[in-house]
Amino acid sequence: MHDTSVSRPNIIEHVPAGQMCCDPIWEAAYARFETPEEEVAKFVRRLKQFGFEGLDRNSKIVEIFCGRGNGLVAFERLGFVNVEGVDLSDTLLQQYNGTAQLHLANCLDLPFEDNSYDVVIVQGGLHHLPQMPGDLDQAAGEVKRVLRPEGAFFVIEPWRTPFLTFAHFVTELRVMRSLYPKGDALAVMTEQERVTYEQWLAMPSKIREVFRRHFQEVQWKTRWGKLAGVFRVG
Repeated sequence: MHDTSVSRPNIIEHVPAGQMCCDPIWEAAYARFETPEEEVAKFVRRLKQFGFEGLDRNSKIVEIFCGRGNGLVAFERLGFVNVEGVDLSDTLLQQYNGTAQLHLANCLDLPFEDNSYDVVIVQGGLHHLPQMPGDLDQAAGEVKRVLRPEGAFFVIEPWRTPFLTFAHFVTELRVMRSLYPKGDALAVMTEQERVTYEQWLAMPSKIREVFRRHFQEVQWKTRWGKLAGVFRVG
């Protein structure tokens, strides 16, 4: 049975807490959008779709932009034992309840040695990068640096599809926001990250070009408003 007891997360601070991130309005909406248990269940389904059930449970894994750490919990529930997380928000990291090592750090300057991880994963975070495509190029370079020669980079990010366009149209309607709390939370998050979010959605070809510059593309799927990408070092 999953241990639901609360313990203080183990966080190594590579940057000062409370100075780099994040928007409290966005974080409050994020907390309303999904309960931790709903998010963990979503991440477990996603990891299974990516084929993680077939990976060695001793694989060394780091999730960047890990937020409150529910992706790390999903890995733990699948039996992975060498999992770490990175985020710039100390308030989000403090919400994590699990055994993974956490790092308060900038994903543009990962605090890890070269060739030290089997897997790097991001489940919604690259679209927060302020300077595109330069920041993405730097982040991809850092991911490539810390991955082992046969390592893999798994990416889930929002993507401009007809479904995403429709979803935003519906959730931004005033009546829908009043009737559908989850839709209102999504609309608030979108409003708070509007500049970086729209910037990300507006440059699909440049984004793919950056990934291809650093990695071998194994999977590129865009549906239901998401990019699901898998990339290898070599």
